Amino acid sequence: MIRRLFCRNYRMSININDFNIVKEGKAVILAPKQDKVFYNHIQQFNRDLSVMATKAWLKQYQTSKEGSRELRGKRRKIEKSKADIPDKDTETIEDSSATKESESSELNSTTESNIEAENPPFVRILEALLATGLRAIRYGHEVPQVSRVVANDLLADAVASITRSAEYNGLQNKVVGHQGDAIKYMGSLADSEKFHVVDLDPYGTAAPFLDSAVQLVKDNGLLMVTCTDAGVLAGNGYPEKCFALYGGNNFGNTSMGLELNHEAGIRLMLGTIAAAAARYKKAIEPVLSLSIDYYFRVFVRVTTSPMKVKSLAANTMLTYHCVGCGHQIDQRLGRETGKHHQTPRIAQIPGENCNFCDRVFHLAGPMWGGAIHCPEFIDEVLAINKDADSAVYGTRERIKGMLTLAKHELPLSPFYFNLNQLCSLLKAPPLPIDDFAKAIGNLGFRVSLTHAKKNCLKTDAPWEKVLQVGIEWLKVSNEKLLETTKGKLEGETDEAKKQKLQEKVDKLSADLGNSTNLTSGMVGHRLLQTVPRNDVVDFHTSNEVSESISKLRKVKMVRYQENPTKNWGPKSRPKE
Repeated sequence: MIRRLFCRNYRMSININDFNIVKEGKAVILAPKQDKVFYNHIQQFNRDLSVMATKAWLKQYQTSKEGSRELRGKRRKIEKSKADIPDKDTETIEDSSATKESESSELNSTTESNIEAENPPFVRILEALLATGLRAIRYGHEVPQVSRVVANDLLADAVASITRSAEYNGLQNKVVGHQGDAIKYMGSLADSEKFHVVDLDPYGTAAPFLDSAVQLVKDNGLLMVTCTDAGVLAGNGYPEKCFALYGGNNFGNTSMGLELNHEAGIRLMLGTIAAAAARYKKAIEPVLSLSIDYYFRVFVRVTTSPMKVKSLAANTMLTYHCVGCGHQIDQRLGRETGKHHQTPRIAQIPGENCNFCDRVFHLAGPMWGGAIHCPEFIDEVLAINKDADSAVYGTRERIKGMLTLAKHELPLSPFYFNLNQLCSLLKAPPLPIDDFAKAIGNLGFRVSLTHAKKNCLKTDAPWEKVLQVGIEWLKVSNEKLLETTKGKLEGETDEAKKQKLQEKVDKLSADLGNSTNLTSGMVGHRLLQTVPRNDVVDFHTSNEVSESISKLRKVKMVRYQENPTKNWGPKSRPKE
């Protein structure tokens, strides 16, 4: 079947059989059957979330100082243009049907004009690396008040694809393609043209594009960045490359640190973006930062503010991390003082070895040390997600689950820890999350889940208190183990087995806060000797903290993307 499309400057004939028709959201694109343009199914979650986040940003931008000023200017221009149109002379029209048709047309035109005057299209979006252009088409269809979406790519095939798809979707006056190197193109526009939203979603790292991208974002605009090099940001095999690209390192491959690398990757990204923005007197505010499958996606508001740039050092940190028990000590590179500033002061300067387990410290960072989410922004996205059509946004349930977890993360407690790993250090049975939350809450501290890892928690309790809870859980578990072992001892007839059981009973009876599986030299054995046990730890009494965690865990949350087709997943880079 031949579909004939009419472009502004030339006539294009398209044979639909030469293309794969891809439908996602409200967009339909014509993807070449040859693998010349990169299309990744698994990024549907990324695209759904990006559209919703842009809508949420727009709602907040319209009430901001910059947005209100811009909208007033747009409305004045529309009103002025309407006032400049001369009144039509009254003409006698013999054909009454033509008269009615003309009046109806004018009425519809007036209605559309009034709607446009109230909500004028003004939002400019740049997709710097378009690939198939599906995301750009979706922005054109699904984001209200968009006036222009510029979709750039280095490949001529990609630009031809977006031009073709824009025509196919009837968006040729809104979505335009541009062929060029993204870095050079953004750099050429830095002094002349700004965008409300800039989207960077490269294959691999986004680090080379950040310097030119931050210059293009209007004040209070939104910068969205994806990095798919999780092996560099959150892995343990490329420390030199991680430092070269992001100016810092993660926690490496230590037993307790490897889990933390998913948040470390987010903070390394944010630190790199903040440093790039600061060179141009711009400050960032992370509104949503996520570790998703094999990539990281962050959403930041960018504002020109030399005063806020001065706070960059206070929002940048190094983290001392014990390779044994996982003890973390954060060191900010700067400190703000005054009644409105609460930059945490380092509690202690760590020596070479940990006070708890006597293992050495590793150093992670420099990286972003401030909050990585804005609860108010997440609320806006969740509200949009709630009212969204599941037929258009196929990943609604996962967006709800991941953003609900992100919203409830403790804002000023960098990094989480794995509860199962803590119990493993002490050779104790797994500690249920609800029981841990009760214990920490009854000690007067807070706990939250994290979106980045299952069975991992954040808390504002000192590490000493966390270790104490773990040791007390070992004691509670040993009480049950002692009763069970005594029962086995009474029924055992084999003398050799009976002797081993008796030794176990004697050891547990002497100290319930010990483990029969720990030997000298193990991290857990050292912790039992050094961690104070001054507090009464209550695993049974519910409190506000534990009830909040329990309620959150009962919410139906989809953690992983559902596969819509066979063999669905990440794809390799397309052939050029």
